[in-house]
Amino acid sequence: MAHDYVIIGAGPAGLQLAASLERAGADYVVLERGSVPGAFFTRFPRHRTLISTNKVHTGYKDPELRLRMDWNSLLSDDPELLFTRYSRRYFPAADDMVRYLADFAERTGVRVRYGTSVERVSRDADGFTVTGAAGETWRARRVVAATGVPLANVPSIPGIELAERYDTFDTDPESFTDQRVLVIGRGNSAFETADSLMETAAVIHLVGSGSLRLAWQSHYVGHLRAVNNNFLDSYQLKSQNALLDGRVLEIRRDGDGFRVPVAFERADEVVKDLRYDRVIVATGFRFDASVFDATCTPETVIDGRFPALTPVGESVNVPGLYFAGTLTQGRDFKKSTTGFVHGFRYSVRALYRELRRRHHGEPWPVAELGPETGAAVDRIIERVNRSSALWQQFGVLGDLLLLAPDGTLRHAEEVPVGHVAQAVRAGDFGEVAAYAVVTLEYGADHDRVDPFDVSAGRSARRDAPGLDGRYLHPVVRWYRAGEDVAEHHLAENLENEWDSEDVHRGPLRAFLAARRGPAAPVAP
Repeated sequence: MAHDYVIIGAGPAGLQLAASLERAGADYVVLERGSVPGAFFTRFPRHRTLISTNKVHTGYKDPELRLRMDWNSLLSDDPELLFTRYSRRYFPAADDMVRYLADFAERTGVRVRYGTSVERVSRDADGFTVTGAAGETWRARRVVAATGVPLANVPSIPGIELAERYDTFDTDPESFTDQRVLVIGRGNSAFETADSLMETAAVIHLVGSGSLRLAWQSHYVGHLRAVNNNFLDSYQLKSQNALLDGRVLEIRRDGDGFRVPVAFERADEVVKDLRYDRVIVATGFRFDASVFDATCTPETVIDGRFPALTPVGESVNVPGLYFAGTLTQGRDFKKSTTGFVHGFRYSVRALYRELRRRHHGEPWPVAELGPETGAAVDRIIERVNRSSALWQQFGVLGDLLLLAPDGTLRHAEEVPVGHVAQAVRAGDFGEVAAYAVVTLEYGADHDRVDPFDVSAGRSARRDAPGLDGRYLHPVVRWYRAGEDVAEHHLAENLENEWDSEDVHRGPLRAFLAARRGPAAPVAP
């Protein structure tokens, strides 16, 4: 069977894209090796509590604003398909996500073939051939991989095969009673594991290289979350547990346990030989590229953990091979929310719009604003105050304000920032004399300052008009001939309401008006 699209994987990203294609009457099929959508969540996280927040009561009536606090819902016009209807818990159970995704698949009518394991993907001049485990094949003009990161990311340490792995170890805390336990890794899976053992294990050490990163300071939600950091209290308050800043040199058997030499970074690489009863490796996950044969093997980044992609999610070296979901985080690794549902649901929508534009002749949605600067100010203010996409995908997705050669203005929503210059040069948005990219961003040094330290005061960086803080705020950058010629920061606001005439609207109006002078159009 031949299709325009074969989507591999019926997790959140695969379902999000399939739902959009289904609504458009597109020619596609989804291949899922599991028996249910979102099969990943039937196993992970191992301790069965999500760290993606589920804020049911926000005080907002606007569905778009509510999505800012809803990190689990996929995008849909169906008001019943909101994750907040499936759980009232702030940190919900993973089983609730499984129920939600099953209902999403059923109600959107997406075409999924369950129990279909993809064994090989190959490419020729006419497109792709996808081969299943039973020998069946599908032809496709394009393939979208939305498989997530199914492989454990196992570090190269001598003796690492002796350790238990996060994806397979026995999670029953009673099996660790009165034991000394080493957890290799310092991400959320490692801390989640350590937290579950605090009532039963005698001693727990977590080990990893470099400085520990806390999500509340870095604003990257994949760094250590507060819900998992009880362990830090037990360490700093001298309750037998410890966080080791160092490198594991090897793991070797020692009777019924293990000996693990650790080179301590804070002590000039002094090596201490430590004994443990159990060793668990919890160092994250990685991309499985094994199904792609030599005709379409994608390049990878981050030590092979993710595919190397263009800003819209296409492989940099395999035309027609696209990726969706957590696989797309390689471009902004540990800097934004692309690896999580509340981020990639918008990146998937951007991918869908680009696929429709590129392959089906549908232009990217653009709104006509007319010639008045005031209309542009109104649109920008409305968007930064309301948009969930710009809020979640800070610095990754941006709205465009497009100035035509005749002086009229148009507005396009949620374009991948890294794709804008190429799209404008190619004439994807028509003739453009100049344009602005509107994003929400944190201050440049936001991750290096303790936000609870009042002595730090306001940001010292005042080189851009309107910037007076490190917290999330709107940024407007003006481009001519592809060059960033000016930028304007709207002052941060406690309630994230950037609508003051004196502080927000007036300065923005002046900034835009000063830059709308005549200029040669950028060549399509």
